[in-house]
Formats: sequence, structure tokens, C-alpha cells
Amino acid sequence: MKTTRTRNLLIAALAFTLALINTILAQDAADDKAAAAELAKKLSNPVASLISVPIQNNWDFGIGDANAMRYTANIQPVIPISLSEDWNLITRTILPIVYAESPVKGGPSKFGLGDTVQSFWFSPKAPTSGGWIWGAGAVAMWPTSTDDALGVGKVGAGPTALALKQQNGWTYGALVNHLWSYAGQENNPDVNATFIQPFVSFTTKKFTTYGLNTESTYDWSNSQWTVPLNVSVSQLVKIGGKPVQFQLGARYYAEKPDGGPDWGLRFTVTFLFPK
Repeated sequence: MKTTRTRNLLIAALAFTLALINTILAQDAADDKAAAAELAKKLSNPVASLISVPIQNNWDFGIGDANAMRYTANIQPVIPISLSEDWNLITRTILPIVYAESPVKGGPSKFGLGDTVQSFWFSPKAPTSGGWIWGAGAVAMWPTSTDDALGVGKVGAGPTALALKQQNGWTYGALVNHLWSYAGQENNPDVNATFIQPFVSFTTKKFTTYGLNTESTYDWSNSQWTVPLNVSVSQLVKIGGKPVQFQLGARYYAEKPDGGPDWGLRFTVTFLFPK
């Protein structure tokens, strides 16, 4: 009788232990899913409080009479800095590494650095009462290009702002800035350009994001638009326990200067460092 009772107690204890382990594992899985959902949401927000390092690989085709190709790898770390209980300073640096085939048949190809662009947004940590997230500040351009064919060689600055809203998996908004050059190589053309980037995306429950945007630039000096229309699909995964997002996209140039590209491809790897 005592043996049977002991066995029953052991079975009950084992069943309780297994149930407790399953509960803990289910809670961990739910916590991981919630964390991944929050990461996917933050990735669609340029002023999210999240350290990320996207490496954006761009290929543009059909340039000039030679139908040349231009490859640009944009290394663009985004770093949030907490200023107070209510405000963040979000910094984004874009450093281009460029390989450009000659747009003229028989011309030399170029390889090196392009000009660096840095944005600084002051952004409230909490959305507005209407759910809008916004940031405003300054943008700067530095003449880091190693060849005139890879950049403009000018020092520039101007204002920048963005606003977006996120609800039910959707993210929509716009980012704008304007750059004026005020120093740099005197023989190079001045910069007076407005950048406009309206965007919309949808993130599924499996952390796949479908995006559409245009990264349009208006050159006031030459009265010329450049309007690439971008479509993309992104997937958030874990590699070695660390979150990484992969993005694949394509673009069509609806408007461009003479000799500009016809179309392009984009592949981005974003390394994430959540707090």
C-alpha cells in the first residue's frame, strides 16, 4: 500500500513538474513572439529607440550611353540617445561605398567613398494623443567622396523632419529634408536639393514586412526631379539568438535626369541591438 502511494505521489509530482515546465516554455515563447513583434514594429519607425546597423546594397542599371551599372553600399547606423524622460535624439549616418561603371563607352570605372550624410532628429519618446510619432532636427553633408564622380565634394546642412503612424500592422508617414551647400570644393556645383520620402508598409504576424516608398529628390539648381519608386519585402529572423532583418527590393525610376538609371535592385541586411 505504501509503495503504491509513493508511486502515485511521484507520478503526481512528475506531472506537476512537466506542466510547470510547459507553462514556462509557453510563456517564454509568448515573450519571444511579443519581443519579435515589437522589433518588427520598431524597424518600420526611423526614430524608434533601437540601435540598428543596416547595410543597404543598391544596384542601379541603364546609366548613360553605355547602359552602365552603379553599385552603392550604404552603411547607415542608427543610434538613439536618451536626453530626458520625454525626449530622444536619434542619429543616422549614411556612409556610401560606391563602384560606378563609366556612363560613357570605354571610360574608366570608379571605386571609393561617396559623401556622408548625417541626420539628427529630436523626437518625443511617447506618441501624440492621436498616435503620431514625429521627429525634427538637422541634416548635414560631409565631403568624404574620394572622386568627383562619386560625390559632390561639398559641405552642406539644412532642416529635416518626419512623421508617422502605426496601427493594426500598418506604418505610414513621410520623411523630408533640404540640403544647401555652403563650403567645399569651389569648382563643383552647389547643392540646393529637397528630399521627400513618403512611405507605407504592412507587417504580418510572422514578422514579414511589405513596403512601398519613393525616395524623391528635387534639384532646385537644375529644376530636375529624380523619383525612384521602391517596393520591398523584409523578414525578421534570429541567427545565433540575435535578431537580424533581411530585405529584398526593386525600384523603377519614374523621373530622372538625362543619362540617369532606368531601374535598380536593393538587398539590405540590418543588424539589431535591442536594449
